[in-house]
Parts: sequence; C-alpha cells; structure tokens
Amino acid sequence: MNFEDYSGVWVFLEEDGDSVAPVSLELLGAGRRLADKRGVKLGGIIIGNDVKHLSTVAFEYGADVVYVYDQEIFTHYRTESYMKALLHCSEKHKPEIILFGATSTGKDLASAVATDLPTGLTADTTELDVEEDTGLLLASRPAFGGNIMATILCKKYRPQMATVRPKVMKALEPEEGRVGELVEESIDVKEDDIRTKVLEIVKTTTKKVRIDEADIVVAGGKGLGSAEGFKLIHQLANTLGGAVGASRDVVEAGWIEHHHQVGQTGVTVTPKIYIAVGISGAIQHLVGMKNSGMIIAINKDPDAAIFEACHYGIVGDAFEILPLMIKAFDQELSRKEVDHAREV
Repeated sequence: MNFEDYSGVWVFLEEDGDSVAPVSLELLGAGRRLADKRGVKLGGIIIGNDVKHLSTVAFEYGADVVYVYDQEIFTHYRTESYMKALLHCSEKHKPEIILFGATSTGKDLASAVATDLPTGLTADTTELDVEEDTGLLLASRPAFGGNIMATILCKKYRPQMATVRPKVMKALEPEEGRVGELVEESIDVKEDDIRTKVLEIVKTTTKKVRIDEADIVVAGGKGLGSAEGFKLIHQLANTLGGAVGASRDVVEAGWIEHHHQVGQTGVTVTPKIYIAVGISGAIQHLVGMKNSGMIIAINKDPDAAIFEACHYGIVGDAFEILPLMIKAFDQELSRKEVDHAREV
C-alpha cells in the first residue's frame, strides 16, 4: 500500500434520535487532537435518512469536512447497507484513521468494514495517540484481564481503525457558527440487495437511574464479603439518589447483574461523584471510572491501588463507615426538607 495516498482522521458519526450520539462528539474531540498533531483534516461521516442537518453539529464540535450519505435505504441501521456506504467513501477519499464509538452499532460496523477492506481494528480502546512523523495510530487498551495496558499498532495497512469506549474521551466545547466542507455522497443500493429487513423497533424503558447517566454512583467490590454486605451499597445509593455500580468480581460472584459492572468489560461512567467501597482498584475497573468528577474510596487496606486514583480516601471498615454515612446523609436531607417546607 502507498501510505502517501492516505490522509485525514475520520469519525463515524452515529445518530442518536435527531442528534449526534454523545460518543461521536467525544471522538471528534479526540480526533481533533490527532488531526492537529498530524497536520491533516478532521472528517466526519454521517449515514442515514434526512441527516444532512447533523453536519452543522459536527462542524461545531471540530470537524473540518463531513461526508454525508442521505438516502432512504439508510433509514434504519443495517450492517450491509452502512458497510457499503463507508467502504465506498473510504476507498474514494482514503483516510488514514477511522474512529468508531464502541457501541453496538459502532462495533458491528467497524468489524464488518475492517474485514472487507481489509485492515486492522483495535477494539474497546481507552487511549489514543498518533506518531507525528509516521502517522501510526497508537491505540491502547487493557489486556490480559486488565493487568497490563497494551498499545496496538497497524503498521502494514490503511486506514487504521479503532472502536473507542464511550465516556473515556472528552468532547470539545462547541464553537457556534463554525462551518466546514460538506461533501454529499450517494451509492446505488437497492432494498433487494440487503438481506436484513427491519420489521419493528421496540424501545425498552425503565424508571431506574442508568448507571452511565447518573450524577452519583456508589460502587461495591469483593471487599464487602458477600451479597448480604452489598445491600449497604444499595442503601447509600438510594439515600443519595444515585446508581449502583460494581466491580467485575462482584458480578462474577452473582451478587448483582452485569449491567451494573463498571470497567473495561462493563460500563464507563463519568459521574460528578463516584464512591468506591471495598474495591481494590485494578486497571480494568479504573478504566471505567477514572474520569469521574470526584472519586471517594473506602477500603480497609491502606495499600489498595484505588487510593492512588481517588480524590479522597477513607481507610476503614465499610460496615462501620457506610451506616454512619447513610445516617448523616439522611439527617441532612431531612433537615433540608424541613427548611424547604418552612420557606413554602
């Protein structure tokens, strides 16, 4: 391959209703940094139906050029149709790097495109950098059960591709009125060419606070000793109006469902406050919560790795500390309710 033919950093811009998905905005921020380091343009690619207006958002969040495939055939995401569009655009414009959010759509599309190009794909990346001179993408992720960080290179093929965990990168502050180059593309794909048909889309709803959207997350680890001890995590989370998180060990022990798991093989969270109780601080867990606004750790082991990552640490027995915290917060909240009632 002649690498000189390839230039630019691209982000696949995933739809989220009538807007751009948050993970795609985060990737535009990461892509902007990589593109500036290489001295190349940052591109975005949008595929869908009635989606051209989303290019405005992409420009405001850092894109220099946006490629749009706006056709009825792309009304719903299907691997085949989206893959054909992205392959067409990549082969025509030849980017050196393409980034995808590590969502169900992003991971599905990236793996299909990488297979067909063919090229390398680094999955579930948590750190990105690029060599200024060579253009080699340095895509890092925890490996071997999260015990080490591996930096993966794609030396022989272009474009280089990676899926990136949501919430691990930061979006730029939008620059209102910023504009760029809009490139409208199209391909000749008929409905009969697509084997998958979308019959119905059913959205599930829940009244519980989603862990990746919560302002406060209280997470428990194996240090709590048992599922019975884990009940204190639920009590504190309920008192604070937050969500319950957990380490991988706790999920594997069957104390709580997998969707509560924080870390490399779970959910990445960025709450305003993250309270880690009985969690040692393994790399695979830290990856999922290190960007929290404030991290409070409670552990009876003073040498626990979690104390290296927290803003405030409490060395002590969680079974003594948590009941005191719950009582104190209950009293404070009750006092505020009384004061509010008097004001009214």
